[in-house]
Amino acid sequence: MAINKKTAVITGGAQGIGLCLVKEFLRTGYNVAAADIDAEAGAELKASLKAGCGLLFLKCDVSSEKDVRLFMEAAAKKFKSIDVLVNNAGIGINRPVEELSLNEWNRVIGVNLTGAFLCSRQAAKHLRTTRGNIINIASTRGLMSEKNTEAYSASKGGILSLTHALAVSLGPDIRVNSISPGWIEVSDWKKKNDFKVPVHSQADREQHPAGRVGTPYDIAEAALFLASKKAGFITGQNFVIDGGMTKKMIYV
Repeated sequence: MAINKKTAVITGGAQGIGLCLVKEFLRTGYNVAAADIDAEAGAELKASLKAGCGLLFLKCDVSSEKDVRLFMEAAAKKFKSIDVLVNNAGIGINRPVEELSLNEWNRVIGVNLTGAFLCSRQAAKHLRTTRGNIINIASTRGLMSEKNTEAYSASKGGILSLTHALAVSLGPDIRVNSISPGWIEVSDWKKKNDFKVPVHSQADREQHPAGRVGTPYDIAEAALFLASKKAGFITGQNFVIDGGMTKKMIYV
């Protein structure tokens, strides 16, 4: 660990896209403070990396104001600065709207949307000092929907609006952008008990104009770009990374 390096704070960092984000930010020279509610997955993350690699992992429920405050304080104390915040933590509860309970609705909104707000608010004072940036992981479900995704789609639509609102409120000190992934295969980026080898049919691949299903690396590369000085004139924007699916007209 070197305290003069830049620091990225990444939520939902123990599995899926978040795990790839953590490893890629570490690989490119960042210190990384990673939060996840799954302590087992977090332990596997730490075990997979060399000691002294620049990782801090803490169990954190991003819908909890107290948890978020303690996590950000720990990250700032250990690494002395925060340069990038990636609001990646997210869950989905998909069921028919008539059967979706208020508690389930509130849990999804709490993690996916309120969590991004809480983390952004807590990190803002640090990001102003470093003239850093926030990257929100939204979803193409904020732009289009499948059946029975009301809570998830609403939360991701909220992320899109939160992104441009924060960009206006926090600029010019802090840039804020979002990434909307489409189908990103994460079954091989899970903890050991949930790990699966991906299997995609020809139809799975060919339905994408890009000719394949996405990988977490597709999202991590975009996040690294947005975090860099090369993206210094980009703020308030949403980047759709879905192999072209949202531009494809589909008729039955």
